Amino acid sequence: MSIVKEDHIIGGIQTHVYKGSASLAPSVVVVFLLHGRTGSADDVDPFARTLIDKARTKDQSHSLCIVTLDHRNHGGRLLDARANNTWTEVEENKRHALDMYSIQVGTAKDVSFLIDFLPAYLFPHDECKVDAWGVAGISLGGHSTWLALSQDPRIGLGIPIIGCPDYLELIKRRAETSNIPFTAPYVPSSFLEFIGLSDPASKNYASLEESNPFLGKKILVLSGEEDTLVPWAASDKFVSALEVGPRGLKRVIVQKGVGHECTDEMVEEAANFIKTSYCSDVGRSDLLCNT
Repeated sequence: MSIVKEDHIIGGIQTHVYKGSASLAPSVVVVFLLHGRTGSADDVDPFARTLIDKARTKDQSHSLCIVTLDHRNHGGRLLDARANNTWTEVEENKRHALDMYSIQVGTAKDVSFLIDFLPAYLFPHDECKVDAWGVAGISLGGHSTWLALSQDPRIGLGIPIIGCPDYLELIKRRAETSNIPFTAPYVPSSFLEFIGLSDPASKNYASLEESNPFLGKKILVLSGEEDTLVPWAASDKFVSALEVGPRGLKRVIVQKGVGHECTDEMVEEAANFIKTSYCSDVGRSDLLCNT
């Protein structure tokens, strides 16, 4: 079975949808796949196709779709290339802390916006129903994955790859290694206040109380042990304490000898996680899927 890629313009956002060539089953699982900083949706095209291919089962009752889009200020949405740079690149970006966070927050909001409208665009005759939503992302896309998981209760699965759930910890470390003072104008107090309200690390993530937005969610964390750009040490405290409750699932893989890259092994783990969580009776006997 071949893989079909469809393009939709939804609220001005170029959206790419991957699915198997066979007719979709009445029940559908949709997983967003987000690219990294300075990249575009084209970068994750092979990844999206792998996820569709690996999810195939003999069951015909459910189907999987993968959705990709450009981050804000990336790909076809690019307005200022310098705003995607860090403090230490040749064309330095003095607003790196603000720009990177605003982009990842914006993309997380785009994901929620698309969840609002995608079913109507994909299935205008109500021929299918989306029964589950997930998000996976690499680097900047991994940061957005954590944000989307913490902010949208409709998203039940997340796979952050070389991303970080604690932006304050990440950007403090980056400022230190970049010899940037962690004060205004690089990090204004108003910005710190916003991080304290919006970041996953600001949530009640280590509790079994209902205020924990991660309860019941299935989360696969993939990182590189030797990553110096998004070091595992910036995520370790959060991930170790993260509570998903008895109905959730947390799996953590820190790949030895790997830096800031999404490896073939990570792609394989992501594909297997989606399949066992949503596309086989190993993860959810009530929600099988087929492409």
